Amino acid sequence: SARRYDFVFDQATFHRWEINSVPSQAFLDALASGSRLYSFRTLSKYVEEDLELLHGIRPDLVVGDFRLSLAVSAPLAKVPYAAIANAYWSPFTTFKHFPLPEMPITRLLGPGLASVLFNVLQPAVFAYHALPMNKLRQTHGLARLGSLLDVYTAADYTLYADAAGFFPTRNLPPNHRFLGPIHWSPKIPLPEWWHQLDPEKPVVYVNLGSSGPSELLHMVTGALAGLPLTAILATAGRWKPSSLPSNIKASDFLPGDAAAKRAKVVICNGGSPSVYQALAQGVPVIGIASNMDQ
Repeated sequence: SARRYDFVFDQATFHRWEINSVPSQAFLDALASGSRLYSFRTLSKYVEEDLELLHGIRPDLVVGDFRLSLAVSAPLAKVPYAAIANAYWSPFTTFKHFPLPEMPITRLLGPGLASVLFNVLQPAVFAYHALPMNKLRQTHGLARLGSLLDVYTAADYTLYADAAGFFPTRNLPPNHRFLGPIHWSPKIPLPEWWHQLDPEKPVVYVNLGSSGPSELLHMVTGALAGLPLTAILATAGRWKPSSLPSNIKASDFLPGDAAAKRAKVVICNGGSPSVYQALAQGVPVIGIASNMDQ
């Protein structure tokens, strides 16, 4: 549940309104199976709730992060919309093919054959995933957006939270801008063991995020157990082992910037927040990816 992240707002001075979204596990299950992330019915409910909030608040600008329904509700409410996105989803990227994600077909056919098949079917797969959003736009008298990349980045202002050098683009329109990486870590108390780590041993920071199989944490822990290092784990509350090897410390959450700064290497899921935190500290990254964007 998103409630587990409420601690992030403990010191917030701004007002908060709650809106509904699909349960995180349902989203992750759809991601893992290759199903549509949002149905037409779900997106329609999102728009209803968006509009109620936008009409009540009357903001000068709405900023969204993968709240796809805002590409319908914001223009209907006549509110400018800025979407924060990753540049690999840009319709103007120079990528020819997206990498093969971890899916049932990958395990069935193996990565070689599955990758060839995925590249052939990718346009049709992307069109299939874009259908609910394009139908929603048409239902509300708005023009279709086109491909899935257009759906993921549709806004009055599209802001890429990436380093431009990592993701070459061509013919980028003026309303598409690179913000650069957004560095953020929760301001939370450090665990008791933080100041007790052996200064003679290198530190490995492990953070596999809130997506991907939680059993990967168990596998990584097993691989690091007994090595001449200290591993510090941020589990996001998804894994609570009854015991851990003596060289491994765990906490539900850690300040990622401080953990990356202390580490000699970062092991993550390849997602951009953890990767950029590591690179900002000049620390190498091992990515154990499951999603296509990772």
